[in-house]
Amino acid sequence: MTDITAIAQTRPVRQRVPWALMLLASVTVFALLAPLIDTLGPYKQVLSRALSGPDMVAPFGYDHLGRSLFARMAHAVRLSLAIAFAATATSAAIGIGLGMFASWRGGWIDSVLRLVADAVLALPALLLVLIAGVVVQSTAMSFWIGLAAVQWIEFFRLSRSMMRSLVTSPAVEAAQMLGFGPAHIFRHHLWPEMRPLLLTTAAFGVANAIMVIAALGFVSVGMRAPTPEMGLMMVELLPYWREAPWALAQPVIICFAILLALNSIAGAKK
Repeated sequence: MTDITAIAQTRPVRQRVPWALMLLASVTVFALLAPLIDTLGPYKQVLSRALSGPDMVAPFGYDHLGRSLFARMAHAVRLSLAIAFAATATSAAIGIGLGMFASWRGGWIDSVLRLVADAVLALPALLLVLIAGVVVQSTAMSFWIGLAAVQWIEFFRLSRSMMRSLVTSPAVEAAQMLGFGPAHIFRHHLWPEMRPLLLTTAAFGVANAIMVIAALGFVSVGMRAPTPEMGLMMVELLPYWREAPWALAQPVIICFAILLALNSIAGAKK
C-alpha cells in the first residue's frame, strides 16, 4: 500500500527547488540584462520626475531624487550578488582546504586550526565586517574580506568533521594502498560525499551575506550614497513611504525574493 504520508512530505520538496531556481535566475537575469535596455543609468537625476510613477524610460518609476529605480535596482542586485558569491566562494575555498588539511594531518596542526576557528567564532560577525570596513578603503572589498573572514569557519568545521570519518573509510584506504594521490582521492572519494552538505552551506552563506549587506546598509554603516544598494535604498525611500509606497516596496520585495529563493534551495532535501 502506498505511503500517503511519505508522498505528502516529498512532493512539496520536489516542487520547491524548480520554482526557487527560476526565481533566483529571474532576478539574476534582470540584474545582468537591465543595463542593456536602460538609458538613464543609476545616478542620473531628473528632478522634475521625483517620486513619479513608471514610464517608458524608467519602468519601475523614479526615486526621491528623480533617479530611475529600474537602473538602481539592477545595480543593487548585481552588487549584492557579486559580493555575496565572491565572499562565499572565498570562504568555501579557505574553509574546506583548512578543514581537510587539519583532519588529514591531525595532531598539533588540527589543534591550532581549531583554536583559531573558535577564537574567530567568539567575535561578533558584524564586528569583523565593520573592522574590515575600517581597514580597507573600498566598501565592496571590505564586505568581501569581512564576510569571507566570518563564513570560512562553517566550511572548516563541516569539512573537518566529515573528513574524519571519510579518511578511514575502506574506499579511501584502498585508494591509498593502490598509490593514488590526494587529488584523485579527493575527486573520486571525498568530494562526492561532502558535496551535498557543503553546497547547502554555500547557499545559506550567500543568503546570509546578502542579508548582512542589506542590514548594514539599512543602518547606514554599509554602502555609501549614491551607490545603489538594497538596504541603503530602503533607508533613502523610507521617509517617502506615504507619497510613493511602491518605490519603497521594490527593494524590500526583491531582497525578500532573493533570500526566499536561496533558503528554499538550501533547505531542499536531496
